[in-house]
Amino acid sequence: MRAMRAETFNGYKELKLVDLPKPAATDGKVLVRMTAAGVTPLDHAILSGKFHGSKAPLVLGNEGAGVVEEGGGTDFPVGSRVMFFGTYGAFEDGADSEWVAVRKEDLCLIPDNVDDVSAAGIPVAYLTAQVALTRAGFRAGKTVLAPAIGGSVGNAVTQLARALGAKHAMSSTTNHAKAEQAKALGFNEVVDTSLEKLGDGVRRITGGYGADIVVDGIGGEVLSEALGALALGGSLTTLGYSASRKTTIDVTNLIVPQASIRGLNMFAQPQSAVTEAWNVIVSLLKSGAVKPIVAKTFPLAEAAEALRYLVEGRPFGRVVLTV
Repeated sequence: MRAMRAETFNGYKELKLVDLPKPAATDGKVLVRMTAAGVTPLDHAILSGKFHGSKAPLVLGNEGAGVVEEGGGTDFPVGSRVMFFGTYGAFEDGADSEWVAVRKEDLCLIPDNVDDVSAAGIPVAYLTAQVALTRAGFRAGKTVLAPAIGGSVGNAVTQLARALGAKHAMSSTTNHAKAEQAKALGFNEVVDTSLEKLGDGVRRITGGYGADIVVDGIGGEVLSEALGALALGGSLTTLGYSASRKTTIDVTNLIVPQASIRGLNMFAQPQSAVTEAWNVIVSLLKSGAVKPIVAKTFPLAEAAEALRYLVEGRPFGRVVLTV
């Protein structure tokens, strides 16, 4: 079968189209014929040698969608459309291939009103967003900030929070054109940091209150600024570092409001937390309350170009490989 494999972790040029043996449906795994695979910042971190634990050569791809061919039993009959997320593409060969043997517990049936390309970009962003909100104690009426609208986590957290009854579901962007694009797509509480500081924008939107919950997938200076937007007793969850692993914080942004900061590692979540998150997400997908946004698709053989477009083009929405 065809697969896009990182031969070493030294940049885009190391992604090669290779021919590998087709996996088998054994040891409780389900054979899935891939139709689409999501492209994520994690792919770039791994390919750049900035992620712990991954070993080359490695087929990338942390999430995807496809059709069950064998081993799904009554839960996932042959022909079922499924989407999945797991340690694929990080600690074992991943979704950027024609077939993947997926652990049954990592699978989720795709709702009939969601196409395969959209589904391929759902698992990482929406599972991460929902688990982060749950761990932060989200409930209806809370104010939520997820910086970087247009990005996978920014879009997912904002959509989920709004659908689940947040008083405010806010995001941000450094790009004025992207802020206007966000408004056109129904994201009405986006701070344009080319015009005002993040903390100022959050307090303007919330009437001086601030954010009960911040979910940050960017890191760097954005994390530091987001801490200054927290409400009394608020919390910031850090779960990504696409901007930078390092930042300097003003500790009074934690001390004065008695706020907290925590990390989230999706690879360390118990199965129960993932299952609970899927139940919420699937219900909202079926009702149309959340709708994934796909910016652009690329064929499998152009995985390097797709990843470069995600990282350097910073599109509004997901980048997906079609298989």
